[in-house]
Amino acid sequence: MPFPPPAQKAMTQLNREAFKRTIKVYAVRIPSAKVMAFQKQIRSDLFNQPKLRNVVDDGESKETRLVLLRSDVTSPELKEVSDEGKKIIESEGLGIAEHTIDLQYDYWTSEEVLRAILPDELTEVPSAFTAVGHIAHMNLREEYLPWKSIIGQVILDKNKTIKTVVNKLDAIDTTFRFFKMEILAGENNMIAEVKESGCRFRFDFSQVYWNSRLHTEHDRLIQQFAKNEYVCDVFAGVGPFALPAAKKGCNVYANDLNPVSYKWMMENIKLNKIKDNLHAYNLDGREFIHKAIADLDLAMNAGNKWKTFDHFVMNLPATAIEFLDAFRGAYRSKKSIYEQSGSPKLPMVHCHCFSKSPTPNIDIMERIQHATGEPVDAASTFVHWVRKVAPNKDMYCVSFRLTPDMIFAETRSA
Repeated sequence: MPFPPPAQKAMTQLNREAFKRTIKVYAVRIPSAKVMAFQKQIRSDLFNQPKLRNVVDDGESKETRLVLLRSDVTSPELKEVSDEGKKIIESEGLGIAEHTIDLQYDYWTSEEVLRAILPDELTEVPSAFTAVGHIAHMNLREEYLPWKSIIGQVILDKNKTIKTVVNKLDAIDTTFRFFKMEILAGENNMIAEVKESGCRFRFDFSQVYWNSRLHTEHDRLIQQFAKNEYVCDVFAGVGPFALPAAKKGCNVYANDLNPVSYKWMMENIKLNKIKDNLHAYNLDGREFIHKAIADLDLAMNAGNKWKTFDHFVMNLPATAIEFLDAFRGAYRSKKSIYEQSGSPKLPMVHCHCFSKSPTPNIDIMERIQHATGEPVDAASTFVHWVRKVAPNKDMYCVSFRLTPDMIFAETRSA
């Protein structure tokens, strides 16, 4: 960077006035009518700096303009300019002038400002964040915490759509799936609104789980759901799978154990004007699977007919595989009906999980078999890599079809 901000290594509170720098450059005085043609002729010798102009007003005359030269040109003799460039300047220019540029805090990016403040031994600059509506969600490592307030304020200043900057305090709550966080800068307003997959979502980001980085994964699965299919979302959160699926015309049964997530899912159902094809629950995952199966059976008046979900979505990567035992024996009472119906297709399960194994496919299959008590059908199984969450930890989504041995087993989870 040719014009870094002045170093402020002793700064403990953000002082924007300390970020001022004056630079002097040389310029060629050119008649206004000839400026565009002249710039093309000396293109390689132009100032050409981000967010700064190559052409400025000439304080001495309204008939001329100043065309700024490269910042490494250090004298009016233009020793650093090529011979060809000098000839053009001599023939077209009306003289050489010195021009002063005043740079202030607003000129530099958040990364440039923070680099000027943070100690040199901290080689990385923590300027990245995940945007959740008006909230910037950061995950600062311990060594950056002494500067957390300055970091938060700089991020707030440099991102005009951000009104609140927060920092994650600890790992995700495994029961209700939300991060504890502190406000670093900005408004104390954690009610976020996000648009995703054709839906609007509103929620309290401090009490529910939302990850904007998963929008591609949300869309990927939603595209696999067909209109009028039945989708069971076991860990629905505030509805990033459930609501778009319902808007698509699917019949959705969605659940979350966190009562706050359930509350906001209900709010989002109203917000998106979803009528009768989304049924929300606030239950434990295993209890919900059994309840949803029974409720669908009742709603369809299935009786002696066969009707089940087309898809089960299980987006709780830390523990979702452990909940697969709920499918063992889940349809035991329907075995004879299934056989009489010509063995129709059984539900697809889309289960998110983490793996640290060098052979993740094998690792995931073994864990599924341990949970269900039965091997998966390899022909209908697909393991999709979602994203890297840590240096040796990746997130996957395994899609597999339930088998008769799983759902008609003599034992089932309580």
